[in-house]
Amino acid sequence: MTGSEDSRQNGTMENFEEMLEAYTGADKALSVGDKVSGPIIGMSGDNLFVDVGAKIDGIADRTEFLGEEGELTVAEGDTVELYVTAVKADAIHLSKAISGPAGAAMLEEAFNAKLPVEGKVLATRKGGFDVEVSKRRVFCPVSQIDTKFVEDAEEYVGKTFSFAIIKFEQRGRNIVVSRRALLEQEQQAARDEFLKNVNEGDLVDVTITRLTNFGAFAELAAGVEGLIHVSELSWSRIAQADEAVSVGDKLRVKLLGVETDKKGQLRISLSAKQVQENPWNRVESELTAGEVREGKVVRTTPFGAFVEVLPGIDGLVHISEMSYTKRVHKAEDVVSVGDTVSVKIKSIDLSSRRISLSMRDAEGDPWADVEERFPTGAVVEGTVESSSDFGLFINIAPGVTGLMPKSLMAKADKAANLDALKAGDKVEVTVSQLRTAERKVTLAPKGIAASEDNSWKAHRKTQTAKAEPQNSFGSLGSLLQDALNKKK
Repeated sequence: MTGSEDSRQNGTMENFEEMLEAYTGADKALSVGDKVSGPIIGMSGDNLFVDVGAKIDGIADRTEFLGEEGELTVAEGDTVELYVTAVKADAIHLSKAISGPAGAAMLEEAFNAKLPVEGKVLATRKGGFDVEVSKRRVFCPVSQIDTKFVEDAEEYVGKTFSFAIIKFEQRGRNIVVSRRALLEQEQQAARDEFLKNVNEGDLVDVTITRLTNFGAFAELAAGVEGLIHVSELSWSRIAQADEAVSVGDKLRVKLLGVETDKKGQLRISLSAKQVQENPWNRVESELTAGEVREGKVVRTTPFGAFVEVLPGIDGLVHISEMSYTKRVHKAEDVVSVGDTVSVKIKSIDLSSRRISLSMRDAEGDPWADVEERFPTGAVVEGTVESSSDFGLFINIAPGVTGLMPKSLMAKADKAANLDALKAGDKVEVTVSQLRTAERKVTLAPKGIAASEDNSWKAHRKTQTAKAEPQNSFGSLGSLLQDALNKKK
């Protein structure tokens, strides 16, 4: 044998060995019940041919791939996932699930091979549903019809699904099926596939599926849910998830972590706000202490109200900073959530991320120009607010109330008319004395000259005395002192 002939023979042998290896290596030991995936390589009549990686192609019924209007939903080259329903010398039969008439033996084989069956939900019954599978009536417990809690059982009636047979007894007279088992398998496969392709810190698109009092659940992929805690929904201060998102909303989130709890459940934590710029990065350049701007009330508390002054940035208006004109006991007496108010920025603390606001300073201090508006001797009209043992309290401007002492009322020509005044009555008065530092105004009846009066001091002493307990040590000390004085 020449060298060239030897070379040709060796080449032929190598090619033959490669072909044999390719032929035998592609073979797969497939069994009934196996789930396979492969591309559609051809169509003929009622059959679709699928490459399942074996020596022989898989065959599937074309009718399983028709849409509601009879149109074919797949094309050559599409990859499909199917179950092996039979392995024969000339073909591997594939199906989405066993459907059509089938004997008890085939259903038992599907049970042993964990092969899905197609069933139509006929009606509800106690504890679950009657389902027709291959002309047989079987039972599906209500807990096995879906992975979610069933609120309306009737929504499943009349629909056709794939089921797994989870119980086969008495030669097929007692068959129990589960749709949930298949759904959980699909969801687990989707989870595994999803988690292979993502890492902590990745940005992913999600759809909000449900809201709770601690946050919002979002679907990342089919059967894969994560939680966006209420604190991670928005840079704005929110109390409930529905203040930031609604079911069905689509948004981009950051994957914070993936872990498995003690029960083996997958826990995925997400953040919506970390996808957005931290608004506190803009505070120093966009807000200045002392400026007045409009904001929206986003939350009220027993000690004040939080007002949003920039998107995602809010500050506190303490109840003591809400009004100069009236005493505020609770924020709801002045504002409601959603109100737009003017506020003055009193201080900004970037390190602790706190902003102090004032509504009353934004409106202006009514005492700031009281000397110009109400000089001593000026005659003004006021409204009686209340009466006391010392005289009448009369409001002469929003936030400015003066006292008309009894001693000055008695000097009026018609003192009795003044004594008869009630809250809400209008009366003309003379500004008798101004003490702006103490925010005190003494008023006199019209026509009575301005004069010094100490009624404010007497009123303040009386108010203080009323506030002291009758059995205080101060009163006891006074009694002891009186007793000592009598002995002298």
